[in-house]
Amino acid sequence: MKIYTKKGDSGNTSLFGGQRVSKSSKRIDSYGTVDELNSILGMATSFGLSEKGAELLETVQQQLFVLGADLATPQTKKVRINRIEESEVEYLENAIDKMEETLEPLKNFILPGGAQAGATLHFARTVCRRAERITVECRHEEEISEVAIMYINRLSDFLFVLARYENSQAGTEEKTWIPEN
Repeated sequence: MKIYTKKGDSGNTSLFGGQRVSKSSKRIDSYGTVDELNSILGMATSFGLSEKGAELLETVQQQLFVLGADLATPQTKKVRINRIEESEVEYLENAIDKMEETLEPLKNFILPGGAQAGATLHFARTVCRRAERITVECRHEEEISEVAIMYINRLSDFLFVLARYENSQAGTEEKTWIPEN
């Protein structure tokens, strides 16, 4: 199979189900940003995550492929694909709860940063928030799964807690935000 098809040379691409759309559409921007996020998570794994963090992130990366396919497939198309389900949202919530049991409770805002893995996860969280904004905006034009939006929202929370967890595992102290008066 060739990696290039030349079908997108005119600035259009196909959704699952065959519909052709502009590469500048919000739907394409939505799942393209999810793809960008997945790549950043791959980069985070290269910085030596804890065993638990690596396990969690591999599962999330698998889920992001499902999310991308979900976002690339109009809800009205009768194409057989896996879609993000509430069980994936629950997976993130359970992981957040377990990690938070090991962390100091937050009393202040913290500055994004820390060890390489933790800092990269903080960066991934901001890309996740962008994916969420684009997906919500896309919903005004097209039918988007409510569960997909819930998943992206919960994922940013998960990435924040995972960044804190990984920094804790690396022995990196969190720096708090000190507002100027």
